[in-house]
Amino acid sequence: MSARTLYQRIVDAHVVCPVGQTGQVLLYVDRQVLNEYTSPQAFAALEAAGRSVWRPQAHLAVVDHVNPTTPVRSVKTMRIADAARARQVSLLAENCARHGIEHISMFDSRQGIEHVVVSEQGFVLPGMVIAAGDSHTTSHGAMGALGFGIGSSEIEHLLATQTLIYRPQKNLRVTVQGQLADGLSAKDVILALIARIGADGAQGHVIEFQGPVIQRMDVEGRLTLCNMAVEAAARGGLVAPDDRLFDYLHGKPCVPQEAAWDRSVMRWRQLRSDDEAQFDQEVVLNASDLRPRVTWGTSPDQGVAIDEVVPDPQAEPNPTQRSSMERALRYMALQPGQRLEGLPISHAFIGSCTNSRLDDLRAAARVLRGRTVAPQVRALVVPGSSSVRAQAEAEGLDRVFTAAGFEWRQAGCSMCVAMNDDHLAAGDRCASSTNRNFESRQGAGARTHLMSPAMVAAAAVNGALTDVRRFLPHGAA
Repeated sequence: MSARTLYQRIVDAHVVCPVGQTGQVLLYVDRQVLNEYTSPQAFAALEAAGRSVWRPQAHLAVVDHVNPTTPVRSVKTMRIADAARARQVSLLAENCARHGIEHISMFDSRQGIEHVVVSEQGFVLPGMVIAAGDSHTTSHGAMGALGFGIGSSEIEHLLATQTLIYRPQKNLRVTVQGQLADGLSAKDVILALIARIGADGAQGHVIEFQGPVIQRMDVEGRLTLCNMAVEAAARGGLVAPDDRLFDYLHGKPCVPQEAAWDRSVMRWRQLRSDDEAQFDQEVVLNASDLRPRVTWGTSPDQGVAIDEVVPDPQAEPNPTQRSSMERALRYMALQPGQRLEGLPISHAFIGSCTNSRLDDLRAAARVLRGRTVAPQVRALVVPGSSSVRAQAEAEGLDRVFTAAGFEWRQAGCSMCVAMNDDHLAAGDRCASSTNRNFESRQGAGARTHLMSPAMVAAAAVNGALTDVRRFLPHGAA
């Protein structure tokens, strides 16, 4: 057999059969995560067709997009005022009860953002295929699994058959060499990659992240990388399983235990690309050259280092790209050549499925100790799950945030996407650890600058976009 990539190994192990001469295959899917926002239509169609859920135990439902993140968790304070969104939540509970699917409600001790909950429960394991009605399902590539988002009709098909019609993708290898400097993180790596290859640079591909920086990176950082692979239009992101991942997974509720664990690890160690495997595209990044990143526009690829200036659209030869840049500058109220460092903000947000895990909160708290948020800034920190929140409180991180002037909230998607009570007003400018900066993503007319949690913390203190390295012991590089 010819040499294969990790992606090819996973797909080959899940192909049920080809679909005619289309180049597509019928793919077996091990796990599905359901949420309140994208599942109601699928369940309604399933029942209208008189079908049932084939493997209820292969699905997990999580409320995350629309739930309030008010600081106090109670029936009164976490009541959803919007009737349509409240109905989405109740429908999810009803559908799960009817079909025997495990349901994590707003008041469950495991509640949180679906992609955070799934990883900390060990629901997705190396070599699996996982799908969900959310594009950032690519996150689970950090588990050595193939994850991707699907639409409501595909959710229905998956509920009924545990399969999907799937078109195999090409392979893109991203090798990250060098060493990340103090103050930089996986978020800076992925923002630099997206800026380099473009928002459609990985279209039709699955990215495998390799190299010494990835090998040294903890699992939470890898989750950030794979989460945002979709922002380069990738159909998935992957990191080969290793001891870091096995240490992360060991003992989690859904993973094999005792002797079964040892057998599983032996099998998982084989999940990697062959040395001779051919990739369709190759990209090499030198982490030693990176500086903290920040976006200036309305697409994740419209970003630069914090010490650079807003680019000039007139220097862009592609007319389509030039027009997109001009529109972004109008929306963001910025000028070509304008310095980003020092740009005033009104809000700071730490959260989302990209950057709301314990290490993210630790990095931000490191910057905030002994400092306070600028008076004109409203700052929120929203842990990715109730478990993350409890761990952070056990370490005293909540006290660091509240002493600095951040609001310490309950878990949920919150201000990542304007589907809940946490959103911005027109003209608000937010330093955000989220994954998307599209027009009105955080609220109608709101302006979003993507960056790492540590960078958000620095911006909150200064009241303006700031190089986080200035807050570290040795100052800016």
